[in-house]
Amino acid sequence: MLQTLLMMIMFVANLVQAAWTGHEEKRDLSLDADGVETLQVEAGAGSLDVTGAAGTRIGVNAFIRVPGADADEGQEIIREHLVLSLDRHGRTADLKGYFEDVNRWSDSPSVELEVSLPQGMFLKIEDSSGSVEVQNVKGDIELDDGSGSVRMVDVGGRVTIRDGSGSIVIEGAGGDIAIVDGSGSVTVARVEGSVSVEDGSGSIDVSEISGDLIVPEAGSGSLDYSAVAGRVDVDR
Repeated sequence: MLQTLLMMIMFVANLVQAAWTGHEEKRDLSLDADGVETLQVEAGAGSLDVTGAAGTRIGVNAFIRVPGADADEGQEIIREHLVLSLDRHGRTADLKGYFEDVNRWSDSPSVELEVSLPQGMFLKIEDSSGSVEVQNVKGDIELDDGSGSVRMVDVGGRVTIRDGSGSIVIEGAGGDIAIVDGSGSVTVARVEGSVSVEDGSGSIDVSEISGDLIVPEAGSGSLDYSAVAGRVDVDR
């Protein structure tokens, strides 16, 4: 039985590897963040994973993928079109990770970013497409997201999200939450503060809120809430 299971795992892994062809690179960035209060992230196509950690450094693992390209072509595209940098300007650090002129490719290249930063830092993200995951960040968070899923776990400050499309999940927050969402489901649970949701379409599910629940625009889709300690103001 075990041998059969191992063979199946190897078979699936080979299928996944065979399904994707192209050029890949990995680059690491690091910055001494002592005295830095804000990290601004500008990301393009590709996932973004941000984790709060102890210490005073910002670390970035960037996984760069150019579909359908051999090594020479991939390196040329990266050299001419990739924007990848981590710089400090006073009390602000700026991280950029994206490809310019992405519309020139039918299957655009991408940059997947894994970021660690001091827990209490203010995090500002501008993301065009791809999933965004944030965990264990205790400072305020502002996210402007074009498309792709959003997930935040055990965050500590005020959270502001402006999202075009894609699901939003927040599990555990230590401050107020304000969400403006074009389309996609919204799930919020375990919040030490108030929650405001404006949603164009998609379900809304809110639970275990110590403050108020305000839904000035619910759009189309179901609305469910439970264990809200404050007032509930819903306009449908």
